[in-house]
Amino acid sequence: MTLSRRDLLKSGGLIVAFSFAGPTLLRAATSAKGAQTQLNAWIRISDDGVATLYATHPEIGQGIKTALPMILAEELDMPWERVRVEQSPVDGNTYGRQAAGGSMSVRLAWTPLRTAGATARAMLVAAAATEWGTSVEGCYTENGTVVNRETGARLDYGDLAERAADLPAPDPATVKLKDNSEFKLLGTRVSGVDNHSIVTGDPLFGIDQTVPGMRYASYTRSPATGGEAKSANLDLIKDMPGIEDAFILESKDAPRALRGGVAIIANSTWAAMRAKRNLQIEWDSSAASTDNWDALLDEALELASNGSGDALYNDGDADAAFATAAKSISGTYAYPFLPHAPLEPQNCTAWVQGDSAEIWAPSQLPANGATLAARTCGLDENKVTVHQTRIGGGFGRRLANDYVVEAVAISQRAGVPVKLQWTREDDFANDFYRPGGIHGLSAAISADGKMTAWKDHFVTFSGDGKSASRSAAMGEGVQPQHLVDNYRIDQTLLPLTIPTGAWRAPASNALSFTTNGFLHEVSVAAGRDHLEFMLELMGETRELPGGRRGGMNTGRAKDVIAEVGRRANWGRKMPENHGQGLAYYYSHGGYFAEVAEVEVMADKKIKVHKLTIVGDVGPIVNLGMAEHQAIGGAVDGFSTMLGLQVTFNNGAVNESNFHEYPMLRMPQAPEVAVHFIQSDNPPTGLGEPALPPAAPAICNAIFSAGGERLRELPISKSGYSV
Repeated sequence: MTLSRRDLLKSGGLIVAFSFAGPTLLRAATSAKGAQTQLNAWIRISDDGVATLYATHPEIGQGIKTALPMILAEELDMPWERVRVEQSPVDGNTYGRQAAGGSMSVRLAWTPLRTAGATARAMLVAAAATEWGTSVEGCYTENGTVVNRETGARLDYGDLAERAADLPAPDPATVKLKDNSEFKLLGTRVSGVDNHSIVTGDPLFGIDQTVPGMRYASYTRSPATGGEAKSANLDLIKDMPGIEDAFILESKDAPRALRGGVAIIANSTWAAMRAKRNLQIEWDSSAASTDNWDALLDEALELASNGSGDALYNDGDADAAFATAAKSISGTYAYPFLPHAPLEPQNCTAWVQGDSAEIWAPSQLPANGATLAARTCGLDENKVTVHQTRIGGGFGRRLANDYVVEAVAISQRAGVPVKLQWTREDDFANDFYRPGGIHGLSAAISADGKMTAWKDHFVTFSGDGKSASRSAAMGEGVQPQHLVDNYRIDQTLLPLTIPTGAWRAPASNALSFTTNGFLHEVSVAAGRDHLEFMLELMGETRELPGGRRGGMNTGRAKDVIAEVGRRANWGRKMPENHGQGLAYYYSHGGYFAEVAEVEVMADKKIKVHKLTIVGDVGPIVNLGMAEHQAIGGAVDGFSTMLGLQVTFNNGAVNESNFHEYPMLRMPQAPEVAVHFIQSDNPPTGLGEPALPPAAPAICNAIFSAGGERLRELPISKSGYSV
């Protein structure tokens, strides 16, 4: 995105460019009269004193559209009411990777965005010093103004913007950032910048989009992955009211390519969905999935309990440790496949015209949507424009752009702009599911009650000889690796053709249940208090080896475990049939410990009275949204353990809507108390890490209250309900 000299002058004043890739890539556009650099993103201070930030990442409810300008405003010393936010275009050459996922947005933007704000502030101070004929040391900033220390005179940023743009920008490496103790805005509760628009019904979401001449489309795929439509009652469908066309699209042979199916073009969403209900399709299922969850689960349970697999990790000598152990225990843990079930079903508005395409999509990876659209339609990717819309829930589902692929294929064939709208049933039947998994676990315990060895035979699923997705993968540094001297992980892969994908807190969402549950079994078998056992397990403060986000710091882990025990009054005498459960997990760079207080009634009904959460993700940007993310993650974790699963037979998913996938309702939700340790470590994200400890904390509390060990999710299979 290149600005002309005229456009820059019209914009009024100071523009500072920066990159989310890191502080070394920060650039500054220093002059309203000079050529502009190719910008990755920028802030603008106009002559009315308003600062504008282009938000590059998709807003998916995680609050990033508010958090990023808060970082900017802090370093600018800009009053929050004078900050405006605009969603940036999708442009990888200009902005780099634009994505919502992995709890990475604040983590990546923190330093470059602060540096950009501080650079702009330094340029404004220099402009004021020139105006007053004083030194920059003789000035300071406050609430969007520069103040003369000697005279008390003030100049507004808006009055200084154009003068500042004529001055040379300081070297970003020399710009002084605020100390965390100086923050005034960061760490406070700030309402989301889109909140008013949301509650007043402004068209922010993908499902709200309209374009002139638009038609409405539905699309029906094979119930089993890999099926192809041979024929359909198209003539009958075309004769229905409001229907303009109906046709079959064939699958394309490429990664993330179009799945074959039947498209309907109508003059309203209702007409398209009504016609969809009357479709009669003959499917060719010769190459379709025949996966059956019950059969896979039975085979996996047998393998995990009695078989052996390929070694993934083999630290120390686990066999020798078991041979000399005073005691050993074992248990098999299992968890199901899960859909994402966002409130806003998949949708996309697309207009393919000749050699170009324009797309409006609620995508977590909008640039990838452009790539797939170009491949689907045979276009130059530079001729594909994707507009980011607000996303009504994703949880990893919208990292896939299959709905974008379908919309552009339908528009290209129909020759008109179309809005493709999935039904709720489409959403359940055509997801990229969190894969289920089974763990055959065992641990060796010494005479003094310490765990000396850990084994896990992990049975998961694959279509290509690799783990089904990172939602199930066992990676380097997964708890309790490096916390116990003797550690062995074996893996067995069973064939699977059901599509899988990232689900909120990938891998951690399942592995935390298994590891925390079995660690509690170990502490009980050793006769130890679980909190003390966990603190001892962490050992001395050190940085453990880990994955791409870095290894766990055991000191920070101990801090959140100890603090959650203090906040929850751990170990106090509980009423009859009540129990406390503790779980800790390091996920996506975040340290979270949670204590659940649970009552188990005679009919196996449970009531989770309270969840106490302590997290350390470094400095908190927006305290209100941070609390919301932690509460939402923990409640999501609680909800999924109760009765949520998808099952499949002959490759087709059995569950079709929320009546068969009963999400937790508000009256069932517990009191949740969230506390943060405001460390000086670089900030990490909050979308994922509060979820993984919730389910095992509740299951451990159920054991403490009623004595039954729950090793399989959902717990409704064991007769429990809320």
